[in-house]
Amino acid sequence: MITRLSSLFVRTLRDDPADAEVPSHRWLVRAGYIRRVAPGIYSWLPLGLKVLHKVESIVREEMEAIGAQEVHFPALLPREPYEATSRWTEYGDNLFRLKDRKGADLLLGPTHEEMFTLMVKDLYSSYKDLPLALYQIQNKYRDEARPRAGILRGREFVMKDSYSFDIDDEALEASYQKHREAYIRIFDRLGFDYVIVQAMAGAMGGSKSEEFLAVAPNGEDTFVRSPGGYAANVEAIRIQAPESVDFAGAPEAHREQTPDAASIEDLVRVSNELYPRDDRPWEATDTLKAFIFRVRHPDGTVEPVALALPGDREVDAKRLEAAMEPAEVVAFEEADFAKYPTLVKGYLGPQVVGSESESKIRSYLDPRVVEGTTWIAGGNEFGTHWYGLVAGRDFTADGVLDVAEVREGDPAPDGSGPMSLARGIEMGHIFQLGRKYAESLGLKVLDQNGKLVTVTMGSYGIGVSRAVAAVAEGTCDEKGLCWPRALAPFDVEIVATGKGEEIFAAAEKLATQLDEAGAQVLYDDRKASPGVKFADTEILGMPTAVVIGRDLANGLVEIRDRRSGEKRSVAVEDALAEVLKEIRGH
Repeated sequence: MITRLSSLFVRTLRDDPADAEVPSHRWLVRAGYIRRVAPGIYSWLPLGLKVLHKVESIVREEMEAIGAQEVHFPALLPREPYEATSRWTEYGDNLFRLKDRKGADLLLGPTHEEMFTLMVKDLYSSYKDLPLALYQIQNKYRDEARPRAGILRGREFVMKDSYSFDIDDEALEASYQKHREAYIRIFDRLGFDYVIVQAMAGAMGGSKSEEFLAVAPNGEDTFVRSPGGYAANVEAIRIQAPESVDFAGAPEAHREQTPDAASIEDLVRVSNELYPRDDRPWEATDTLKAFIFRVRHPDGTVEPVALALPGDREVDAKRLEAAMEPAEVVAFEEADFAKYPTLVKGYLGPQVVGSESESKIRSYLDPRVVEGTTWIAGGNEFGTHWYGLVAGRDFTADGVLDVAEVREGDPAPDGSGPMSLARGIEMGHIFQLGRKYAESLGLKVLDQNGKLVTVTMGSYGIGVSRAVAAVAEGTCDEKGLCWPRALAPFDVEIVATGKGEEIFAAAEKLATQLDEAGAQVLYDDRKASPGVKFADTEILGMPTAVVIGRDLANGLVEIRDRRSGEKRSVAVEDALAEVLKEIRGH
């Protein structure tokens, strides 16, 4: 069926939406694919819905190719299953909670591990029923604190989530690999640049985890790659700690006056002025920085936590948040210092924190602060610092916390070379969940020996609505959207420019021929100026456009390629065949 632009429910906009931060958001709104309802909540218009459905079709085809079966759960869910897995609490403020008229607690599903687990528990009881893979494409809801970038980070979004159920870990590994390969085919078909990186499991739980990131300068995720093939989300990097140092002959630490040295920069300056070294100047790498913060646990309790890291490094907020999940990181404020008199702001040293210290504040060390390394650290008295403080001799901690910033050129943890940093949009995330949800909800089956065993699970998500934005982000230009063929709402747009009836008759004829040949046709039949029509053609972003106008008098029409900008004239009688070649790629 030919779609006529004169009757299509769409309005293109000449100005950017005020809240647009990234190109995909700007062009999807301006081209009339989506409309904002509230922060992080969008309606899908006919053009946008066509693209969304094409993404869904690709996902369904590849899921079914690996034997996954589609189900569909409600978005409105009871509290009890999420209470059993502790996620009613752990999700915190990100969960949309509500009560029905009888006072029962409900939620809008942020993800459906619990529901899949209970469905399989309800129907299956034997190892003979496994392996099993189920999936759904469903709206999800998360109360994002800062919804942004249009449908890239919304509060309501469409997601494909699938789950594998296996009898043991070996079978889980096979299911995981099948899904991983299916994801590669899906993202190859969607047509954007992506990378597979090691990732954190986060609130999902489980062991092995990988993300599929669309490479994009405006992406919210930072990832690293090395020449030798290492790739990881920065949150998942675990640096290779240096070897410990023999400190048997190290001199005793000594405390010195360091006036006006509350910052690392000032400490280095003061140290070089008052206590210069014989071999080289003091540097920030010689200093130990104290970082103190609070964590708010899902049950509402709040506790302070301390971290000591080399003075040339800063804490990466996203890495810290990921490491503390499901607890929330909050600032340690002036009022908090008053509660702990042993903590001297600006001159805090590692000896006054730790579960065995007077403060009882849980403490961590950066992995670079290994036993035997020597540092300048806070003197725990105003205007003083310790020199020659040795890790493992003069101070210890309750654990190691790897949350310092990752820098361009840092060595990859696997020794595969220096890391480079890039930005990406999370498009897919796959997990080996293991038995976390099966144990919480009692999903067991009888094995070959008649013994009840806990099923092991995998979880595999794709941001379906986010994929629309990610593809737009990676393919748009300064004129508008530029869809790859696999996702374009229409194969071709026919543009009639001029006032003569013969022009519109020729356009109508070509549109009908293309429609009969199986092409999806958008026909701009409006009585608008050529300038308006050409601008809309570029904004809407169909891969091929055919312009029928004044050259018709010479027996010619113009074929335009949206991506390359190439224009070529062909004879009217050859137009059908030439356009079909464009559409079919041969």
